[in-house]
Amino acid sequence: MRIGVFLVAAGFPGRQPGEVLRDTVDAVVAAEEAGFDDAWIAEHHFMSYGVCPSAATLAGVALGRTARIRVGTAVSVLSTRHPVDLAEQAAILDQVSGGRFALGVGRGGPWVDLEVFGTGLARFERGFRESLDLLCEALSRGTLSASGEFFNFRQVPMVPAARLRPVVACTSPATVRIAAERGLPMLLGMHVGDREKAAMLRDYGALVAGPLSPPGHVAAAVGYVADTTEQAVRAMRKAMPRWLEPGLAGYVPVDGRARPVRDVGEYVDFLCETHPVGSPDLCVARIERTAEVTGLRHLILMVEGAGDRARTLENIRRLGAEVLPRLSGRARRVRRARGGTASE
Repeated sequence: MRIGVFLVAAGFPGRQPGEVLRDTVDAVVAAEEAGFDDAWIAEHHFMSYGVCPSAATLAGVALGRTARIRVGTAVSVLSTRHPVDLAEQAAILDQVSGGRFALGVGRGGPWVDLEVFGTGLARFERGFRESLDLLCEALSRGTLSASGEFFNFRQVPMVPAARLRPVVACTSPATVRIAAERGLPMLLGMHVGDREKAAMLRDYGALVAGPLSPPGHVAAAVGYVADTTEQAVRAMRKAMPRWLEPGLAGYVPVDGRARPVRDVGEYVDFLCETHPVGSPDLCVARIERTAEVTGLRHLILMVEGAGDRARTLENIRRLGAEVLPRLSGRARRVRRARGGTASE
């Protein structure tokens, strides 16, 4: 079982973006010290839901502050990026970190970002496959050329070269199919429960062509530990709506289409009832239940739900001390990560 942290760089009311970004890097450092396997940073534009507009850039800062933990993007948005440019950035981080960088990519949404960056709605609606294929070629070949609807250029060398396999954020049957057809691992969101995740994994398995080695799927969940489950749930119900209400309102469609609206209170209740939010015993039980129901062996926990630096860092430390060592097959690895021995 691999357990990481998922950092949205959440813009809670009263917090300045620069402060949030610095605290996000400090959270990665704390996660390494606590024994987590990896840390994944989200990317958003022009909104308070997440104030990091370049997950790859912030991942590079975090890699420079750490020595062991893997750091990834969850996700870099392909609909607003040139895939070769993203591949070059990923190659730099892979090379200078000694292979500790992980690249997660996603289609994004029909948001105003497409207008600002000039990629247009067509890149979102029909360009994701072409972008993803070009990215994968750039991350696996020494030279590269393109002749497609959105990208057309002569052969060029990839400098520096890298051998990376991206993880693909999947929230719909269409993206599940795209990932499966390419044998790429999925990143599943925290907005769906274990049964929905299990169904997406079954769909992936039915679509993939030929024999497939373990693909390394990843799933996100809220993670918050307190002395009692009642305390943990109360903290989330108090803090998270203050972030989610204005944050989700920041998703502005580029073409005037209706924006999906979710009842924030109901969403927070769903997160608290479904994810590892509670006492150490409950957090362990829910993580292991997710593994049992879905077959997933890699979870990343969104640890910022309480809304301030001190409580986020304390949450990371407590999860590392009171939850991670109790998960099946992890005790020895956690001790090694902290510099201990297997016989402790």
